[in-house]
Amino acid sequence: MSSCIQPKRKAVSRRRFVTSTALLGISSVFPHLSRAAPASVASSGMLPEAASSFSLNVEEVPVHIGGEKATSVGINGSMPAPTLRWREGDTVEIQVNNRLDEKTSIHWHGIRLPAEMDGVPGLSFSGIRAGESFTYRFPVRQNGTYWYHSHSGGQEQSGLYGAIVIDPAGRPAYEADRDYVVVLSDWTDADPMDIISNLKFNSDYYNFRQRTVGTFVSDARRNGLISSVRDRLMWGRMNMAPTDISDVSGAIYTYLMNGHAPDHGWTGLFRPGEKIRLRFINAASMTLFDVRIPGLTIEVVGADGNDVESVSVDEFRIAPAETYDVLVSPSSSGPYTIFVQSEDRTGYARGTLAMQDGVQGAVPPMDPRPMRSMTDMGMAGMAMPHSGGSMSGKSLPAAASKPEHHASPRAVSMDDMDMSGMDDMDGMDMPPSHTMSGQAHKAGHEKMKPVPHAMKTAPAVPVQAEKMHMPASAAIGSSHSVHLKPGVEVQSIARETSNRLGEAGDGLDGDGRRSLRYTDLRALRPGTDPREPSREIVLHLTGNMERFIWGFDGKKFSEAGPVELTLGERVRFVLINDTMMEHPIHLHGLWSELENGQGEYRPYKHTVIVKPGERLSYLVTADVPGMWAYHCHLLYHMETGMFRTVVVS
Repeated sequence: MSSCIQPKRKAVSRRRFVTSTALLGISSVFPHLSRAAPASVASSGMLPEAASSFSLNVEEVPVHIGGEKATSVGINGSMPAPTLRWREGDTVEIQVNNRLDEKTSIHWHGIRLPAEMDGVPGLSFSGIRAGESFTYRFPVRQNGTYWYHSHSGGQEQSGLYGAIVIDPAGRPAYEADRDYVVVLSDWTDADPMDIISNLKFNSDYYNFRQRTVGTFVSDARRNGLISSVRDRLMWGRMNMAPTDISDVSGAIYTYLMNGHAPDHGWTGLFRPGEKIRLRFINAASMTLFDVRIPGLTIEVVGADGNDVESVSVDEFRIAPAETYDVLVSPSSSGPYTIFVQSEDRTGYARGTLAMQDGVQGAVPPMDPRPMRSMTDMGMAGMAMPHSGGSMSGKSLPAAASKPEHHASPRAVSMDDMDMSGMDDMDGMDMPPSHTMSGQAHKAGHEKMKPVPHAMKTAPAVPVQAEKMHMPASAAIGSSHSVHLKPGVEVQSIARETSNRLGEAGDGLDGDGRRSLRYTDLRALRPGTDPREPSREIVLHLTGNMERFIWGFDGKKFSEAGPVELTLGERVRFVLINDTMMEHPIHLHGLWSELENGQGEYRPYKHTVIVKPGERLSYLVTADVPGMWAYHCHLLYHMETGMFRTVVVS
């Protein structure tokens, strides 16, 4: 097992909060770009000029965050890496020069391209060795907001990520007076391998906001003694805690906006009456963010690079790897604070929209921390109220009713949840940046006939009638079932899963603000493939929080075979989350058409959040041959097993 970066970076105390300004390298220079680094033009609202030829030097970049000097991995002297601007219809050529003393790679996230250009070491190519170069060359057949990052070890956590903006071949669907990229990330001085080691030793290593005797007394006063005792016993019997929101928290993370820590943050300029486009990219390794701009309505107009019908909201959640384009129209002089909370409420990133540099907006108070519920554990019928946060699946705004529940065909009662046999800790399983051989047999998947599911959504966004496809017992095609059993790699099995696309998520539902929901997303144009799927591929998202092991269908990457697709076929992926955490699932190379009730206008996405205890589906057309990565985009979940290979042949 190799280390992520060299030299090894200095570890920090698990309880140390870092909030000082990041003085990052911003002297990025592109020999083939007519405009320099975006950091030099960010406050003017300008993007770098579009180009088709680039030279990127991957190198160590010194950073100074919170009074500590550290070393990041960046490009051309910058962390985050510079924004690349392309044109739809061009062919881009990008020479990547590795100036590190270890292998590196660049993955073009969400970009449709030949498999050999996808940038996953050991899968689509061998990686870029120290001191060597690799030239990526591919046609650009899409437009919108995307990003790029390393797919080698922990380099993504160490700063190797940047934005991609692709201009449309014609007139854009939504125009703006100013155009900003807003890259969100989580920075730590700790070595990524140390973080994994600590999580394997104790999954709560960075989560010290546990329930106490004091919170029990508060719960008893709020919900009653018997209810509170029963709730604690249930969680204790499952050896889990409702405070498990994020694996890695603000205990060691500083949350950055365009490389700036929250003490000063990032600034974008504007004039009253202008329309401003903000291209949000979550480049964090482990953090879901909740974004709002107090005093301004947010119009969501793009999701994962694809245009959607405008949706007016007060806030939205963005998972690692997702992108959202939004429009705001300040009518007064402001300033306006771009407030970005971590889902677990242990920290925030911030920026300011102002009329001049040096002006900062007020920072609003943090929202209450969310708490997991029985719904999050796949026990929706047993959901009980919690104090101090969201009651996901229990209380929703009146405008967003919760969809009906459907029992899992592999229901397991609490009495069946035997946690024995978990004394031996498996070694850490690494994804393709470390091992990518032995993928020869086809994994078994359930193929089930869909049944109708009535979707209820907020009336503010009309939703066309559509059958929500959920697995049933009758099979489409032929395959064998996956029989999950509790054990070392499967800590729990959801007894009652539900379609939760009409929920904003823990910590957002019921907060009094209008939050974006997946059911709100409606594409501007109908999908390009009207065919019904010929089969379904059902995958369970599984894990063991105590051992910090993650996988699909109870198997780590090293234990599982590939998902095999035939070139040109149309399939439905059904994901069932048997864990109590969100998993942003990313399929390389192919679009995921989320079945969210919008019929033929279902949104195209490259990354989909699967909420705890949720069952959702999306359609995939296998239109590009090759070996494609398929994984959770929480870096340490991927590194410890939640990774598969999808082979299209």
